[in-house]
Amino acid sequence: MVYRSPTAICGALLAVVALLSLPSPALADEILWSLLKKGGQVVLMRHAVTAPGVGDPPGFRLDDCSTQRNLIDDGRRDAQRVGAEFRARGVVLERVLSSPWCRCVETANLAFGKAEISTALSNLFTHPQNRDRQVREMRELISVPQVGNRVFVSHGATIAALTGVSLDTAEMLVVTPQGDGRFVVNGRLSVRAQ
Repeated sequence: MVYRSPTAICGALLAVVALLSLPSPALADEILWSLLKKGGQVVLMRHAVTAPGVGDPPGFRLDDCSTQRNLIDDGRRDAQRVGAEFRARGVVLERVLSSPWCRCVETANLAFGKAEISTALSNLFTHPQNRDRQVREMRELISVPQVGNRVFVSHGATIAALTGVSLDTAEMLVVTPQGDGRFVVNGRLSVRAQ
C-alpha cells in the first residue's frame, strides 16, 4: 500500500476541482460572442485555408493574385460561415481591415463584405525584418478603445508576433483595447462546419 499524505491528497483534489470549474468550450465561445455583441472589441482573424504550401511562391506580387497562395473552396466556405455567424448573432462591425495579401482580402470580403487594406497587417512570415514596425503599428490600431467592433484579417505569423497566439486558418482571437498600446486577450473563436 502506498501512503499519500493529506497535503498531497488535498492538492490533487483541488487540481480536479479547478479543472472541473473551467468553462466548457461552448460556454467560453458564448462569453466571447456576448462581448462582441456589446461592442468595443477587436477580432484578429487569420485568413481562411489556402492551397497547400508555406509562404508564397518565389517572385509573388501583391498586385497579382495569380502569383500568390490563395483560398481554396473550403477556405471560401469557412470565410462565408464566419460572416454568417456574425450576422446570425447580430454582431455589428464598425470597420474591417485586411492585410494586402489576396487570401486575406478575399477572406474579409467573403465574411464581412468589405475590407480596407492595412500594411500593418502584412505577412511577417516572408518579411520578418518588418516585425518591430508592424507590431508597433498593430498595437496603435488595436489599443484605442472604440464603441464598435473591428476585425483585422491577417496572417498566422503576424498575429502570433503581436499576441503570442498561433491561430488556425479562419480562427479568431477576441481582444479588448486598453489604450496606450495595450489590450487584453479574451479568447479564441472558431466557426466550424456542423
